[in-house]
Amino acid sequence: MDHQQNNSILIMGTGAMACLFAARLSAAGTAVTLFGTWTEGLEALRQHGVRVVEAERTPVAPEHERAYPVQATDNLRDCRGARYALVLVKSWQTNRAADQLARCLTKDGLALTLQNGAGNYELLADVLGTHRVVLGSTTVGATLLSPGRVRPAGEGVISLGAHPSLAPLAARLRAAGFVIENVHDANALLWGKLIINAAINPLTALLGFTNGELLQSPSARALMSAVAREAAAVAVAQGISLPYPDPVVAAENIAQRTAENRSSMLRDVLRHAPTEIDAINGAIVQAGEQTGVPTPINRTLWQLVRALTEA
Repeated sequence: MDHQQNNSILIMGTGAMACLFAARLSAAGTAVTLFGTWTEGLEALRQHGVRVVEAERTPVAPEHERAYPVQATDNLRDCRGARYALVLVKSWQTNRAADQLARCLTKDGLALTLQNGAGNYELLADVLGTHRVVLGSTTVGATLLSPGRVRPAGEGVISLGAHPSLAPLAARLRAAGFVIENVHDANALLWGKLIINAAINPLTALLGFTNGELLQSPSARALMSAVAREAAAVAVAQGISLPYPDPVVAAENIAQRTAENRSSMLRDVLRHAPTEIDAINGAIVQAGEQTGVPTPINRTLWQLVRALTEA
């Protein structure tokens, strides 16, 4: 595929979020290539495109499924000349994705990371240069039902950090139906999402709860609140101005909005795959150590989820 075409976007990843973004961009007329290494995912995408399963608006109507054409490859030669890329791999795959993008992205290309966790932007920028990376965050949710088959799990916003080359990519995302907001403080953007992920994801993984079930359990809800407050204290100690006035309310709002969703961390634990716990609660603990803010609850959740995946 010729990625030097103006309307083409490369997506790093073949999971739930990668599929959702690919489907919406494809529906809006953008040519999309997904790059990944998951054989079953690539095969399903090549055979069927991205399949999106959505509930009809009437309560009695069944779900409906629609397929959207995309390119899917594990060959970097198919990705060369990419002008724009979305990075939607797991945080533990970021180093590899950065090296792959170094061979795919044009010299004036731009990679937008919408990943969970801390440190992804820095890893990408170290390899690609800050002029080719922009930090973003999203509260859009998606659940992978099977390879290449996804269900949207809660509408949200895509928040984008400042970058002089970002406007055409932002316009493409808007055309695909995403709600875009521009944020000038990239650290606020990152920590705003990090705190919410830290409060929701490990508890769902440990308890086997959907996001909404955390709110129905008084004990789980109290823990979620404590994690959010503890993480927010670390952000404040670093001089970060969070994008919301109350971290507890923000986390509960997202849990409510994505109530039916199984978090990515829960899905990772259920399939015995690596989780992003190091880049979420682990990152908060490390930042707490640097700023002198105690983080005993985040540390406990970090170690418990690590213990789950070590078993």
